[in-house]
Amino acid sequence: MGTTCLKVRVTHPFHPRHGQEIDVACRRRHWGEDRLVYLDGGGHLCSICASLTDVDPPDEFRRIAAGRAAFRTDDLVELRGLLDRLGGRMEAGDA
Repeated sequence: MGTTCLKVRVTHPFHPRHGQEIDVACRRRHWGEDRLVYLDGGGHLCSICASLTDVDPPDEFRRIAAGRAAFRTDDLVELRGLLDRLGGRMEAGDA
């Protein structure tokens, strides 16, 4: 499998490949997410969520936050909804 000529940098601060460049083989939707497929150093196919890289220009929030905010409001609201749903399942299972 070849690569596109696209190199991207992993930008998420907690990702194990933070700061490394990867050669993108393709960009696809996998598991409901926009993901980049690449070959690791051992020649294995791997994928990473596109939002964890610099493949797209920074969104307006990140541009304005300039590194001062760890989370976007939309992401926190989505996390809260997920925690509420999980909490409801746990309470239903306790009964």
